[in-house]
Amino acid sequence: MGKPMAVNLCKAGYPLRVYARRKESMQPLLDMGATACSSLQELASQVEVIILIVSDTPDVEHLVLGEIMLHALPGSVVIDMSTISPIATRAMAKTLRARNIEMLDAPVSGGEVGAINATLSIMVGGKASVFARIKPLFEVLGKNIVHVGKHGAGQVAKACNQIVAGMTIQAIAEALIFASKSGVDPAKVRDALMGGFAASKILEVHGKRMLNEDFKPGFKAQLHQKDIAIVMQTAKELGITLPGATHLMDNLNAVVDAGYGEMDSSAIIKVIAQMNDVPSTKQT
Repeated sequence: MGKPMAVNLCKAGYPLRVYARRKESMQPLLDMGATACSSLQELASQVEVIILIVSDTPDVEHLVLGEIMLHALPGSVVIDMSTISPIATRAMAKTLRARNIEMLDAPVSGGEVGAINATLSIMVGGKASVFARIKPLFEVLGKNIVHVGKHGAGQVAKACNQIVAGMTIQAIAEALIFASKSGVDPAKVRDALMGGFAASKILEVHGKRMLNEDFKPGFKAQLHQKDIAIVMQTAKELGITLPGATHLMDNLNAVVDAGYGEMDSSAIIKVIAQMNDVPSTKQT
């Protein structure tokens, strides 16, 4: 997602310095006028705002507490648009602040399509004054931009997003399996539900994927598994129980264990179908 987001910043006229482990990944941006950096150290020491979006909490910690913390300019802002632990985010923000470096956690929802079309939902945690300074950049990248609260609040909001999205995907899969086992066309059931209170974007998009058995990823199941693992670890640290998310975690683990981790998270219907001996819900 980082590349199309950077492309949109280039299109908006922002001067970019970019770094990537694979040099070929930078080429489209260099063709648009961005400047390549040979190392993260070089990049961090030359910019006012550093934006990163990587896979998981350890990746962010490695970058932020390594070269970025050591070489970022005083008064600069680190914007982490990854989906990671809110507790780790708060700790990193505190460490950076001691070095006069600000941080915003700004995870996104909307997938690669949202990144390309600049329609991402951006959930931001951090100081309100820093958010106000950075908001024009966010407006280039997304449409629904909310300053949720203090450090870590953006990550909490993203965790909530993943709970709701994941449990809704699971509910749709169960509904389609229920219809199929009842001898009713699940495609027609989906059409009926789209006209009532159960209608949602997830029923529209993911329900269609399930019926077509088209699991080309919009968002990979293994990444959803990672996100719900963050939810479960944070819930444990908070001392709370989330029964629905616990069940979702079990099913996402089963999806990945079955070898479907590279598929869209709507592939959860495959493991629920196997549990119930349903060969297919494919629309014909």
